Amino acid sequence: MADTPDEYQLENWHQELVDALQELHRAAGQLSSRKVSALICERGDSLSGASHETVRSALNGKRMPRWETLHDIVMVLASLCSPPRDGEAESGRFLLLWRAAREGEKGGRKSFQELANSGWGGEDGTWTPEMVMGILVNPFSAIQIAPGLAAPHEPIISEDMWIRAMEKFIEESGAEHALRVLLHTLKGDYIGAVEGTPFGYQDMDREAMDAYAAFRYGCQEVRRRLRAEPNLLAESIRAMRTDETMDRDDRAEMLENESDLSLMKEVMIVTPDTWDDVSEDAHHMVFGYLIKQIGPPGPLSLPDSDRFPIVWRIPEPSAK
Repeated sequence: MADTPDEYQLENWHQELVDALQELHRAAGQLSSRKVSALICERGDSLSGASHETVRSALNGKRMPRWETLHDIVMVLASLCSPPRDGEAESGRFLLLWRAAREGEKGGRKSFQELANSGWGGEDGTWTPEMVMGILVNPFSAIQIAPGLAAPHEPIISEDMWIRAMEKFIEESGAEHALRVLLHTLKGDYIGAVEGTPFGYQDMDREAMDAYAAFRYGCQEVRRRLRAEPNLLAESIRAMRTDETMDRDDRAEMLENESDLSLMKEVMIVTPDTWDDVSEDAHHMVFGYLIKQIGPPGPLSLPDSDRFPIVWRIPEPSAK
């Protein structure tokens, strides 16, 4: 596989790690391995308690050190440089070198969380792999982004939901197709572009969208409870018939639906496993039997469980 580094590449990365460690060792005064080991053992936050033989093997590059050992050596040497170097910054630099020596180029790049925590690097004026990749993957470098997409607006989904949607898109259509569609969108061919409004959501029926989203979420929760509570449907029907607070029009509609024998046959066989085999009308019936009220909908940024609060006809066992 192209992403799998060969032995030669790993040796080159290991040598880069050794060169960096030896430079740090020289900057710290080239202390003996015994002295470095002693200073490691004196540190209250030591991870390894490395012996002088272990320190010597790491410094001369004869053996790939464990991360705990390398971390302790770097922290000691960084504090002895003149002027002293920032131990945490040096530790972060050597972690990437150490990962690259074990995993190749991919291991030498920061994860997303590392980028979020410590930035792109390059404070010393050098270009980091993350900086180069950051320029290459930034759409601004490749296209002119449509002005409409830069207009201030309230996001309609969370960042995590966007990530999950892109993952599914890539899984179903392939990475190249998904990325080309993304660039095509950013260039201006987005939903609502013809109307001249960002995304065009001003023209959508938000109430209908909320109702549909609430129904889908409610059905998901209905299936979850039916799987855990096999007698729930019958108990909910009995609870509905004795519910004196039920709206008169809702009750009339429910009774009219119950007069449809074929529909009721579908309702009576509904289980989580047969859910997709019955009609949407049956879904609505079961929804009405189990759920007394859902909503009103909260902000779009909330997860569905908070956005669509459910009042069950039969409270969940844990809520009793």
